[in-house]
Amino acid sequence: MTFVENVLSVWMLGLCALISLLMLGLALWQRPWQVLLEDSALQHRLMAATIGVMLIWQLRAQAVDWLSLHLMFTALMTLMFKAPLALCINVAINLVMVLIGRTAWELLGVNVLISGVVPAMVMVLVWRLVDRYLPDNLAIFFFVCGFFGSAFATLACGLVTVAIVWLGASDPQVWYVVQDYALFLPLLMPSEGFITGMLLSLLLVYHPHWVATFSSHRYIDTK
Repeated sequence: MTFVENVLSVWMLGLCALISLLMLGLALWQRPWQVLLEDSALQHRLMAATIGVMLIWQLRAQAVDWLSLHLMFTALMTLMFKAPLALCINVAINLVMVLIGRTAWELLGVNVLISGVVPAMVMVLVWRLVDRYLPDNLAIFFFVCGFFGSAFATLACGLVTVAIVWLGASDPQVWYVVQDYALFLPLLMPSEGFITGMLLSLLLVYHPHWVATFSSHRYIDTK
């Protein structure tokens, strides 16, 4: 779910842009490019994932001019590359959406927030829960992170979108429209969760080393 045309107040756009900028700065502070420079195969995977997600973003449902519904895959990118690189991928894709005219430039900050920052943070929290408190079981990692984690990330994205419109919409009529869009969240959650879980299962079977948050030694070799 991302904004396509501006229906928000200036102060809300500025606040969302500030939060996104702070989170991007925090991600860059961890120097994720060092891992990329040391691993050429990772560079290829990241580029392929970025292009793939960017193409999938073109498949969208848009009943009104200012809001579109589409799969995000930020949760999967977080599991594959960890949060700093996943956020960089999301920023790059949102920049491309602006450059090709799919979204207005002033919406870059709010779109990065709802499609990148929020789902990445939710996915990190879910992964930390699995990593620290749940048993070292492949099925638990697969289902909790792959299916439920991505579904919760989609739910959080939708709720934050509703909250942003409720607090900062420039037109009161927009609030009534976004309430109807919120009814689509139960449909978006299982679809994002199912596709993310399916792709994650393929990666864990054939290329588990591609998933940065997964430890083959912990979940497979010691069993």
